[in-house]
Amino acid sequence: MFDIGISQIAVVGVVALIVLGPERLPKVARTAGHLLGRLQRYANDVKADINREIQLDELKRMRSEVTASAREIEDAVRNEYQSAQKSMEGVSESIDAANKEIQQQILAEDFPPDVFSTYGSQAEKPAEKPLENPTRQAGAPLISGSVFATANKKQVTTDSSSPAA
Repeated sequence: MFDIGISQIAVVGVVALIVLGPERLPKVARTAGHLLGRLQRYANDVKADINREIQLDELKRMRSEVTASAREIEDAVRNEYQSAQKSMEGVSESIDAANKEIQQQILAEDFPPDVFSTYGSQAEKPAEKPLENPTRQAGAPLISGSVFATANKKQVTTDSSSPAA
């Protein structure tokens, strides 16, 4: 920063000795040293403050980038969740419609045409179809799941154990 050589420092020291004298020179040198130390500490503090501000700005920038990325991810997840929910609603509606259609077919198979006319329905019974479940008899109550299997086993057992007429 400054181009001060040894010879120039010696010249300043000799001039200071002549001007200040040998009695005050040590006190002035000590005071100059303290002032120079304070100046260096102040300069170091300013450098540290500047570095902290720079790091703080970098951290703020990084935080904003991370926040923006988190928002993008959240939006993407929300969109995927909504599309999955819509498709599940569609599947649920299809299953409900299929379930209603199957129930109507089963009811149409279980009741003879005269029952429909008794209740004032104009519907006609569809053509006879072979039963998909051979153990289930026409007109038997509708039972689902494992209870149905148990009921069928009991029915088969009682049918096979009863004497043939």
